[in-house]
Amino acid sequence: MSHSAVYVFLGGALAATAAVAGLFFLRFWRVTKDRFFIFFAVAFWLLAVNWAALAAISPAQEARHLVFLVRLAAFLVLIFAIYDKNRSR
Repeated sequence: MSHSAVYVFLGGALAATAAVAGLFFLRFWRVTKDRFFIFFAVAFWLLAVNWAALAAISPAQEARHLVFLVRLAAFLVLIFAIYDKNRSR
């Protein structure tokens, strides 16, 4: 098995895991209706898109750094969710 096949497999596994984590947060949001959980669900889905894109793009491609903007958006959503949760008290 080549290194690129392992890289694609692990990227897909990370994307699937992040998507499942987003589904768990969606379930918690449906029970509690707390905005914190929907923000976390969106952030984990963005991370799933990021990992899937990184697995699909060749490591030698020059536009690869643009994919990390999706990860930045996910972390900004996480930071906003934590800020929003602590601000509402």
